[in-house]
Amino acid sequence: MKKNIIAMNASIMIGLGSILAAPSVYAESISNLEKQKESIQEKRSGVESNISDTEKKIDNLQDKQMTAEDQIAALEAKIAESAKKIDAKNAEITQTKKEIEALKEEIKVLKERIAKRNEVLKERALSFQETGGDVNYLEVLFGSSSFGDLVDRVGAVATIAEADRDILKQHELDKKDLEEKQKAVETKLASLEVAKAELLEIQKQQKQQKQEKDALVKKLKQQTKKHEDEKMGLEEEKANLAAQEKAIKSAISLEHQRLAELEAARKKAAAEAKKRAEQEAAQAAAQAASQASQASETKKQSTSSGYSAKSNSSSSSSSQSSQSSSNVSQAPAVSSGTFTRPSAGYVSSTMGERWNKQHAGIDIAASGTVPVVAAADGVVSRSYFSSTYGNVVFVTHSIGGQQWTTVYAHLSSRQVGEGAVVAKGQQVGIMGNTGHSFGQHLHFELHKGPWNYSKSNAVNPLNYIPN
Repeated sequence: MKKNIIAMNASIMIGLGSILAAPSVYAESISNLEKQKESIQEKRSGVESNISDTEKKIDNLQDKQMTAEDQIAALEAKIAESAKKIDAKNAEITQTKKEIEALKEEIKVLKERIAKRNEVLKERALSFQETGGDVNYLEVLFGSSSFGDLVDRVGAVATIAEADRDILKQHELDKKDLEEKQKAVETKLASLEVAKAELLEIQKQQKQQKQEKDALVKKLKQQTKKHEDEKMGLEEEKANLAAQEKAIKSAISLEHQRLAELEAARKKAAAEAKKRAEQEAAQAAAQAASQASQASETKKQSTSSGYSAKSNSSSSSSSQSSQSSSNVSQAPAVSSGTFTRPSAGYVSSTMGERWNKQHAGIDIAASGTVPVVAAADGVVSRSYFSSTYGNVVFVTHSIGGQQWTTVYAHLSSRQVGEGAVVAKGQQVGIMGNTGHSFGQHLHFELHKGPWNYSKSNAVNPLNYIPN
């Protein structure tokens, strides 16, 4: 009998030991969650700093873009002014060319006049050669019939001589005038052509500068767009980190609640164990006192009691075995591993490079109304509509002190809100085709740690969920 009491006390102590040991496990879990919360807060601070830096870069790029656009406007004005000047030079060149054509007609007349004079001069020179020059004039003079006739002939000779001199003089003047006009017009045309060439070169340089500025503006716009996209991603990461911090706080609260419940259960179990020990000790003492006189009857009572307990146990077992768990319609059965499959269907795309971008998860496709379930116990950190993910749910998990994040994207509808506590296999939405999606499917991501914009914590879900 004493051995039975010792064995019973030992089993009670073992039970109490397991209850007493449990709080330390929960305390360790809370400690890990607190560390995860601090890590998320640090990351949020870093992301906020990155957002600030990105905003400064965007402001700087926009300032450069505005400066470049102002310079382009100034260059366009200069190009327009150069075009006006070139048009004016073209008009002057056209007018000068008309003057040249008119001068050609004058030159033609002058050349004819000079040619005639040359003929007269040639005849006069030939006459000089034949008569000896002045002899003709003497003959003219000596051939006069009277004094009046002599005077007339002397006047005529003087007139002819003067005419010869005028012809020679005019001949020289016409030639000189012709040369000067030709030179002036040619100089003017050459000057206009040089001025036009200079204006064309200036305009060419201005257009080249404008092209360079246009290219700079285009580049600045591309850089601005890149930083704006980066800022949007960082802001989304900031929002996700804030939601994850909130989820971690909720998990810590749940752990504290469980710890409090466990502490209450521990105290209650300890009190009940003490009471049972006292009752058993009293019963053992009473049984020892009356053992000699009531041995046979006690034995019968003990056997009857054993059969009754066994019968009750069997009945309870049968009742429990009759209960069955029901799964969500069309959802895969909840597996025994750390993570269960999030939906029915086939894997239409795996993790890796796709369309020159990193595909950070897997796609599971199926037709009809397909439930999507949580891959593990956790807290919904985000539930919203994203331009890329569409309807998406983020769930934060704390498993063995390690934080995990699962993402369920392109849902047709979401059935859980932020802060909700979900169980493994609990439905979170319906498979759909929202956001940047081509055909109905579930985009599922698994991150060992928090989700971030670069998705550096993403791991291949196929290594963790049942195929």
